[in-house]
Amino acid sequence: MRSHSSPDVVIVGAGAMACALAAKLTHAADLCMLDGWSAGVDWIAEHGIQMQDGEKTLQTDPILASTNPVDYSEPRYALVLVKSWQTKAAAEMLATCLHPDGIAVTLQNGLGNDDILAGELGEERVFQGVTSVGAALQGPGHVKVAGWGAVHLPSHPGVDSLAAIIENAGLQVLREERVDVLQWRKLVVNSVVNPLTALLDVPNGALLSMPGMEALMRHIAEETARVAKAHKVSLGKNDPYAAVHDVIQMTATNHSSMLQDIRRGAPTEIDVINGAVARLAGAYELDAPFNQTLATLIRALASKTAGAEEWT
Repeated sequence: MRSHSSPDVVIVGAGAMACALAAKLTHAADLCMLDGWSAGVDWIAEHGIQMQDGEKTLQTDPILASTNPVDYSEPRYALVLVKSWQTKAAAEMLATCLHPDGIAVTLQNGLGNDDILAGELGEERVFQGVTSVGAALQGPGHVKVAGWGAVHLPSHPGVDSLAAIIENAGLQVLREERVDVLQWRKLVVNSVVNPLTALLDVPNGALLSMPGMEALMRHIAEETARVAKAHKVSLGKNDPYAAVHDVIQMTATNHSSMLQDIRRGAPTEIDVINGAVARLAGAYELDAPFNQTLATLIRALASKTAGAEEWT
């Protein structure tokens, strides 16, 4: 790749979400990608990204991609799309290459990624975003998109230019006063769907037809919502399970990211989803037996399947 490039936007990651966003943004910005996965980075730098989106297949030109942050000279914006267990490494990479006034936006699952990034970059340079894009990695530089959701960004002038770039790429951007509310609403859904589909090895929609599963899913959703309330995040008066049910119906054929991780033998994000809910519950002297049990079971399953495939 070209040494010491000066891109506008660096996408940190080379997995499903990173590839999907990069394939969209490559025509809207001077873009590069940064990740520690050499097989994915090398493929993207040589061949670009192949994205299957419904009946259409998009092939991009080669995209600047590297495992070494010194190859990039002070990009202004970073979109962080690595798995949560890779966030610390991503933060250290960005501390090396991001412009001194540059900002990082995390669109990752779960809780706590923004705190890890802020530990390296400073709180004033890190923003939490939320998106519901559904994507599955098929191999290095190959991604299948199951659906495009909006990208929710905070109503802060620091992300105005990045929001415009994302909109110019053809994605819907919604500006929010309380991104944390959306983050927790997504967490309620993820705390139910991700671990259950991973444990049962089923697509999302199968959960709705299994005997007794609705009651279990309701208990998990309500428990996560109670922890959100203790954390001073109001999710509204609606039944928290109703949102879970709606998302499962809309994504019935999707395979959750946690199920994909288990099948690949990759580490999961359980510690920032159910594990994080259980830890916060403890901090507020609440019980969270459903989240705690799911976290324990997924950790056990992940230890059993670790290393199943090479491209994790």
